[in-house]
Amino acid sequence: MDRSDLLLVSSLKSRGSLAAAAAELGVTASVASKRLARLETELGVRLFLRTTRRLAATPEGERLVEGATHLLSGFEALEQAVHDQHTTAVGTLRLAATFGFGRLWLGPALADFQQRHPGVAIQLQLTEKLPDLASEGYDAAIWLWSPRADRSHEWSARRLAPNRRVLVAAPAYLAARGTPASLDDLAGHECLVVRENQQFDTWTLQSVDREGRPLPGSAPSTARVKGALSSNSGELVRDWCLAGHGIMLRSLWDVAHHLRDGTLHPVLPDLAMLDADIHWLAPFRVQAPRRSTLLAEFLRDRFESQPWRDGLGV
Repeated sequence: MDRSDLLLVSSLKSRGSLAAAAAELGVTASVASKRLARLETELGVRLFLRTTRRLAATPEGERLVEGATHLLSGFEALEQAVHDQHTTAVGTLRLAATFGFGRLWLGPALADFQQRHPGVAIQLQLTEKLPDLASEGYDAAIWLWSPRADRSHEWSARRLAPNRRVLVAAPAYLAARGTPASLDDLAGHECLVVRENQQFDTWTLQSVDREGRPLPGSAPSTARVKGALSSNSGELVRDWCLAGHGIMLRSLWDVAHHLRDGTLHPVLPDLAMLDADIHWLAPFRVQAPRRSTLLAEFLRDRFESQPWRDGLGV
C-alpha cells in the first residue's frame, strides 16, 4: 500500500463514486476500479460496498480512510517543511489571543513580524475563550495558560514568557485605607475581583524574587477576598482600581505603565500569583509550517525578557 492507495480510498469516501474519485485523481474509472480491487485483495477485506449509484465504506474501509487522512496530512506537512526549509515564510497565520495581552503587547509584535516577513498574512482573533484550535482552523493561540495534565494532550505548548499577577492600588485608596502589611490584612480591605473562574474570590500568592521566581522553600498562601465591586471585565476592574475603589490583582504586563507613572502603587510587592505564564499553543502537527515556527521563535525572543518590566525595578 502506497500513497496513491491512500489518496484513492480518501477520494472514494469523500466523493462517493468511482467516477468522481477517478476524475479528482486524474485517472479513468476503470483504472480506479482496478486499483481498489487490487488493494482489497492485498488486504483481504472489502473496503467499499458498491451499488449502482454509490459506494459506501465498510467498517474496515472507514478505519482505513481515517488512517489515510492522518498519514496524508503528515505527508503534506513534511513536504511543506522541506519546501519551506530554504524559502522565505509565506502564507496566512490565523491566531487567537486574549483581548488585553493581544491589544497591548501581541498586536505591535505581530505588526513587526509581518514587516520582517511580508509574504505572511496574519489574522488575529481576540477572544476571552480559548477556541478549539484544530477544528476552528487556528494555527496557534497566544494564551495566558497554566498547563494542566487533563488538557495538555490537546496542543503543542511552548512557554513564551513568565507572567505574574501582582497586587496594586491607587495612591488615593492607600492614603485613605492604609497599606496592607501582610496577606491576612487583605481581609480588611476592599478587593476588586475579576470574576473569570469559579475561584475568583480566592487569591493564591507566593513569595517571589525580583525576577518573579518563587523563593526557594516558599509555599503558596491563600487569601479569601471580598469587596463591593466585581466584574467579568478585567479592564473595568482596572478602571475601578485607578479610581481608588480598592486593591486589584492583575498581570504585571497590564499594569506596568501605571506603576511607572505612579497612578498605581504596588501592594505586598514580594508576593505574586504565578498561575498563568504566556504560552504558544498550537494543534499537534508532524511538522509546523515555517511561518509558524518563525513566529513562535520571534515572540519568544520578544517576550522572554518580560519587556513590560523595563524601568520598574521589580
